[in-house]
Amino acid sequence: MKYITVMQKAILTLLCCCLITGSLFAQRLVSDAKIVYRIETPPQADPSFEGGTLTQYMKGHLSRVDIDFKSVHYSYLINSREETVVTLIDNHGDKYLIRAGKDEYTKELNEYTQVQFKDGTETKQIAGYNCKKAIGKMPDGQTFEVYYTTDLLPENKQYNRRFVNLKGIPLQFEIINKNGSRMHVVATKVDLYAVPGSFFDTPKSGYKEISREELMKMGS
Repeated sequence: MKYITVMQKAILTLLCCCLITGSLFAQRLVSDAKIVYRIETPPQADPSFEGGTLTQYMKGHLSRVDIDFKSVHYSYLINSREETVVTLIDNHGDKYLIRAGKDEYTKELNEYTQVQFKDGTETKQIAGYNCKKAIGKMPDGQTFEVYYTTDLLPENKQYNRRFVNLKGIPLQFEIINKNGSRMHVVATKVDLYAVPGSFFDTPKSGYKEISREELMKMGS
């Protein structure tokens, strides 16, 4: 009987080691990825914003966010090494390019580093990944909901500065609009593959380069 007990202990120890090792290796450090989200707009939103998508690309220190609606397309090309952001806007065929340098990049990053996330108890599965709920609190006191997975850890924490303090990759989150309404962004597909470097190139033609101040004057 003592021999069986010893064997049982040995097997139990082996199983525990396997479970611990498995949980550690379940976490994947992500350098390259493409995540597609659907955008759920509030009922009072402009119908032209229905059916929108948000696509997040990552490649090392480079990242890109594409937001597509029926008639308007936004792209944000982020270089965390050079600390720059290039914004591309295609509004009914009118194309504009806006550059943000290191000063603006650092200012916005400092604002996002003040966002604090507090884990909740709710969980759900999104796009095949187990996610836990967290509430993000912004410096102005506003809060927003996010579900994130710890199975995927971004190699570049600044791939999306909004989530620089999050302990994983968000697969569902809220975006608060200027009028106070909220859009829900929910992942539908996660692809982990070598994203082409050309995805992050700034266009050399086809866009009119303007400043952020000029954009504001245009009423966009």
